[in-house]
Amino acid sequence: MKRKGDREMEMIASIVELVNKFLWDYALLILLLGTGIFYTFTLKFIQVRKFGVGMKKMFGGFSLHGKSSENGLSSFQALATAIAAQVGTGNIAGAATAIAAGGPGAIFWMWVSAFFGMATIYAEAVMAQHTRVKENGVIVGGPVYYIKYIFKGKFGKFLAGFFSVAIILALGFMGNMVQSNSIGSSFYNAFGVKPFHVGILVAIVAAFIFLGGIKRIARVTEKVVPLMALIYIIGCLVILFMNGSSVGTAFHDIFVAAFAPEAVLGGALGVTVQKAMRFGVARGLFSNEAGMGSTPHAHATADVKHPGDQGIIAMMGVFIDTFVILTLTALVILSTGALSSGETGSALAQVAFDSAFGSFGKIFIAICMLFFAFTTIIGWYYFGEVNVRSLLGQKAVKIYAFLVVVCVLVGSTLKVDLVWNMSDMFNGLMVIPNLIAILASVKIVKKLSKEHEFM
Repeated sequence: MKRKGDREMEMIASIVELVNKFLWDYALLILLLGTGIFYTFTLKFIQVRKFGVGMKKMFGGFSLHGKSSENGLSSFQALATAIAAQVGTGNIAGAATAIAAGGPGAIFWMWVSAFFGMATIYAEAVMAQHTRVKENGVIVGGPVYYIKYIFKGKFGKFLAGFFSVAIILALGFMGNMVQSNSIGSSFYNAFGVKPFHVGILVAIVAAFIFLGGIKRIARVTEKVVPLMALIYIIGCLVILFMNGSSVGTAFHDIFVAAFAPEAVLGGALGVTVQKAMRFGVARGLFSNEAGMGSTPHAHATADVKHPGDQGIIAMMGVFIDTFVILTLTALVILSTGALSSGETGSALAQVAFDSAFGSFGKIFIAICMLFFAFTTIIGWYYFGEVNVRSLLGQKAVKIYAFLVVVCVLVGSTLKVDLVWNMSDMFNGLMVIPNLIAILASVKIVKKLSKEHEFM
């Protein structure tokens, strides 16, 4: 006979699962994709027109020793902090989950969602720059600031407060438990090190970085993000070179299965076009975070001449996340034939890397997980910190930092499905107030974009 506490936990788990199904299978797909399409046409396909400029700005501003100023971080530091949050364990497990559930065609729909998401994140970054403020000598900004800028009075305060609570829970606490668990489990699989010991080390290093504020976080991300991307990209390219003859087939399967899954899978897994689209769009948006309201906190801190400058740079973050990192993961999985293993999630990615690197595959994944997850931890911590300060004041920041460190430590050993699902739920809930404000900001975004065009 089940105890009362067990029944209550099961009820909570059922409610969370139901909310997640509604959010991620229906509401958010329409809202996120719809906002991206709306801004793509409103801004006349800015992700295409300004792509070359964005690449030049990104590589032109590249530096491992960027200097911040009283007016904020360097543009590259802000981008590196945003990418640190965007490129997490989802980039290894996200593509694998989408392929396992929606077939190879899901990757095509990932690309579609990222393409439109680039326009959304442009609008987010522009508004974050436009409404940023200086508090305690530090430049801050993000959804809570542009929500209250757009909506005055009680409604604005309610939406901003709702967003703050959701992001603190989703990223600062639960999300960081997810990330530290990924590090702990991958190091246990690769080296046999107890997850708790790994968790202690990660928590100590994280605490040191947290205490240094956004400038220390930026100094870490500007060095670690390019290194982690380079290591992962090289590893993927080596595997693709080893399986060169299968890469063309992988691309063929992606495009064909996007519209005719049965032609590639022969009806296996019950994959349909709708299923490929659903999992591709959902995992793509979840990974690159366009429209979720997280990365604007980083882009608000950039010291640029015009908000449009950082808007263009922000688009490059989505491009790197989805069109580079996620795509390489997908090609590795498809070209190595790992899909036939029947595995899903990170285990599917593990099979793909093991098939090419042998026993070194586990070590490679563990190293990548360390980089990806740790940089996400410090990025997500900062996003939560901005909202803690806005909601509860400066004195609450140290308490928040302590609680995040505890979550990192506990999360390394404790994998509770309910925590994972609740993280997804609050991730979804924070999208709603953010996109309400972004859609209401269209006149401002258009005006600032026109100004930027003639600079």
